[in-house]
Amino acid sequence: MKERILTGDRITGKLHLGHYVGSLKNRVELQNQYETYLLLADVQALTTHFEKPELIEQNLRNVALDYLSAGINPDKATIFVQSLIPEIAELTTYFSMFVTVNSLRHNPTIKSEAKERGFQDMYYGFLGYPVSQTADITFCKATLVPIGEDQLPHIEQTRKIVRRFNQLYKPVLLEPKPLIGDVPRLIGLDGNNKMSKSLGNAIHLDSTQEEVNEKIKKATTDPARVHKMDIGHPDICPIYAYHQTFRKEGSDEIYESCKKGQIGCMECKLKIAQSINDFLEPMRERRIVYQNNPKMVYEILMSGTEKAQLVAKETMQEIREAMSMNYF
Repeated sequence: MKERILTGDRITGKLHLGHYVGSLKNRVELQNQYETYLLLADVQALTTHFEKPELIEQNLRNVALDYLSAGINPDKATIFVQSLIPEIAELTTYFSMFVTVNSLRHNPTIKSEAKERGFQDMYYGFLGYPVSQTADITFCKATLVPIGEDQLPHIEQTRKIVRRFNQLYKPVLLEPKPLIGDVPRLIGLDGNNKMSKSLGNAIHLDSTQEEVNEKIKKATTDPARVHKMDIGHPDICPIYAYHQTFRKEGSDEIYESCKKGQIGCMECKLKIAQSINDFLEPMRERRIVYQNNPKMVYEILMSGTEKAQLVAKETMQEIREAMSMNYF
């Protein structure tokens, strides 16, 4: 039997090119090798967006369309909605009984994101995110979790929770392993940060040709280059980074031409805008099919969620028995 992986996203907004390069491209490939469970984490979206729950529904539909248009095949991957699996919440509660607050506060990923968001005091849900994530992984008994290096602390926390549960009760849970890939970070259009939906420096996967052209036109380039014939510094230019990602065959030529002042920034931008549009075109075509058939998207999500529900019920039966909580 294939090993099972669990992956997914907090649905806080549309996905962008950074998401595709960093994780979605990998998921499309992994679905052919592993039994894939793909989580639409609507509950966990509230850890940072609890003041705007009305946005969750639209975000859920947008991210589902992003998945399907990017090449996620519902016949190969189980796409499901987190809030419709009550066993995840139940399992999160059980785990939280023996996870210390100190271990969560010292989680490097939690500390880093709290600092990034300016949290002076962390909310319970935000602090407990690794516990909830452990429930996501263990309810379906996933054995592999595809991540980048920066997510290793979360997975190590999950492994510790699983070991602790199995020691306290019975060894019914599987200890997942991280599936670490080469996860490149795509720099944002502002040139200062990674591409991020919250920073407004991203090209979304549902962007039209006109939107791509306009965003690339306004993107930051080499700040030291004022005139077309000035010597460029492509290593610090986000536009060149996009050439390396979406136009690899011509990127060496762009590099040399830029360094010698033989190509202007506008010409360079026109080339990469065309390449990004060519890259997105198959996604646009698939998206139109799903957008024009919302019933199909609904059935995909419900079918995947029903499958996840069956697995969750089986796992929770074992959990309650291990904890001697199957009273009736």
